[in-house]
Amino acid sequence: MGTDGTEEKDGATGRGGAGGSTATTDVDVDVVVVGAGPTGLTLAGELRLGGARVTVVERLAAPTGQSRGLGFTARAMEVFDQRGLLPRFGRGPVPPVSPVGHFGGVRFDYTVLEGAHFGARDIPQSETEAVLEQWATELGAEVRRDRELVSLTADDTVVEAVLRTPTGTERLRAAYLVGCDGGRSTVRELAGFGFPGTPATRVMYLADVVGRSLRPRPLGERLPNGMVMAAPLREGVDRIIVCPHGSPSDARAEQAAFPEVAAAWRHITGEDIGDARATWVSSFTDATRQADSYRRGRVLLAGDAAHIHLPAGGQGLSTGVQDAVNLGWKLAAAVRRTAPETLLDTYDGERRPVGARLLMNTRAQGQIFLGGAEADPLRDLLAELIEYDDVRRHLAGVVSGLDVHYPIGTGHHPLLGRRLPHRELVGAVGGTSTTELLHPARGVLLDLTGEPSVGAAAAGFADRVTVVTAVPKPVDGTDPLAGTAALLVRPDGYVAWTAPSGTGDPVAGLDEALRTWFGAPHPDGTAPPAAQDPEPEEA
Repeated sequence: MGTDGTEEKDGATGRGGAGGSTATTDVDVDVVVVGAGPTGLTLAGELRLGGARVTVVERLAAPTGQSRGLGFTARAMEVFDQRGLLPRFGRGPVPPVSPVGHFGGVRFDYTVLEGAHFGARDIPQSETEAVLEQWATELGAEVRRDRELVSLTADDTVVEAVLRTPTGTERLRAAYLVGCDGGRSTVRELAGFGFPGTPATRVMYLADVVGRSLRPRPLGERLPNGMVMAAPLREGVDRIIVCPHGSPSDARAEQAAFPEVAAAWRHITGEDIGDARATWVSSFTDATRQADSYRRGRVLLAGDAAHIHLPAGGQGLSTGVQDAVNLGWKLAAAVRRTAPETLLDTYDGERRPVGARLLMNTRAQGQIFLGGAEADPLRDLLAELIEYDDVRRHLAGVVSGLDVHYPIGTGHHPLLGRRLPHRELVGAVGGTSTTELLHPARGVLLDLTGEPSVGAAAAGFADRVTVVTAVPKPVDGTDPLAGTAALLVRPDGYVAWTAPSGTGDPVAGLDEALRTWFGAPHPDGTAPPAAQDPEPEEA
């Protein structure tokens, strides 16, 4: 117990995780992540893969078992796959996906875009969180529950978080702190982030109902007094969503009760479900807001803490997971000093535009899906436009997340700034794939021609970048790697540099790309310890 009455945890050793060196020595842990939802747990795993010590603090004493989300998008599936996590969801190597989805309630086949689908469905968020927590803790992350953040202070070198615990208070000092604590983020408020946007105009209800058989309405049914959805969740349990017109917009999720939900259902449908029972009730609104920045010094935001919106197409959870994967390797590199801290600025530069696009498409879907008769012309126009393949491909890319394109590098290669697609590879190491190469969350320099100068150019980055010489297996149809001699892939799977086949200099621009994303090279390929770090402890 400290002299001020606070509990002292994990004395300030200042040692780096996984052999790395920390950004500051006077800390208990490299990174504190606030919030043990999908975003926070994904970030914890990514930080551990990058060699940073991480503690996740969570206000709740135990997982609730409740699940707002019931799946994730195609891009989120790719993200989980690149870390080898998909088999952990217990549905075979790959969870079942839905090829047919909707935009604003207008159905269409997402597979019109190659590799796209509406996402993995019928996977409760509670299961996703359990998988991610097991993965993160296996990697060495610590999760401390029953810890509520009450204050934080930050300067140029350290962040200190004060947490309320069952027995008093606890202080944690860290090099960085990331708020993954949801739409009502305490981190966002305490750190002074702006959160502009549009306020709620309606309240909607969600409930898991037992004791009553309901007619399925999986994509919703619009009626004069509102919209309702219903779908089987599991044997004997139906998930319902109730969206009445003209509802007050100031309701809070914890105030929702089943009689209120049943009354709204009866008002819209004329059906009385008051004799049923709800295992869980919640409410949500169409408020749409985005943080004015995702980083303020040593405090960052991810997931719902950075952006809130109408839930449409399972995009919220999936976007938060992608925020975490974009941030994790960069933050770990800053902690270990293998890259300059300015690398963190690319997190805001890359992910905030993605968040803005998310808010745009969910607002559009809300107007189409939830609007009354005044929205009929908009729905009719969308139904006409969606008959065009180009429109279907565009909307499928928006909702699946497959259209994410970061402003990386120069040149016109179609993969530059985009996620490297899955391709089977063969080479001296045997059979592998572009997805499998990303399991360790390291950079990958993929040499497709065996040009010796490619591997030699990356020799000083051997502690951060794996050089692989291989060739793609032949495929039917278009090969995304055709005409490519080599490419550099970041740990999050996005292509940072390409060398087209037949160029005069096969490594032109490679050194600049390596330095931009992975810091300075080291002569022997290993990062030296920082001068002010103490002697490393035994593992």
